[in-house]
Amino acid sequence: MAGPTEENQVTPSSGNVYADLGFPDAEEMLGKAKLVRAIGHTIREKKLTQSAAAKLMGIDQPKVSQLLSGQFRGYSSDRLMQFLTLLGQDVVIFIAPKSAKDEGPGHLSISLSHGL
Repeated sequence: MAGPTEENQVTPSSGNVYADLGFPDAEEMLGKAKLVRAIGHTIREKKLTQSAAAKLMGIDQPKVSQLLSGQFRGYSSDRLMQFLTLLGQDVVIFIAPKSAKDEGPGHLSISLSHGL
């Protein structure tokens, strides 16, 4: 706990915790985290057990448990999107030109429907 003479240093977030922590693939990791969040939300909304969700997704229950606890590095974004479609969600990909003033490569961004 900081004492009265100590200063706490606060660093504002970039909005991407993975970028803040210095991960080189931060945009991809944030995108995957959003997809996993949508998978978890869908499972809860449909009141599925992890076993029932696993059957629909074509994986075993321990892998669903690991996925929902944030262990998604072994899954591609495509595979996570496939899980969502197997759970009855539509996945829509929107491609847009980047801003003319923005130099360098484009950016990856995943937006979730309201409630996901």
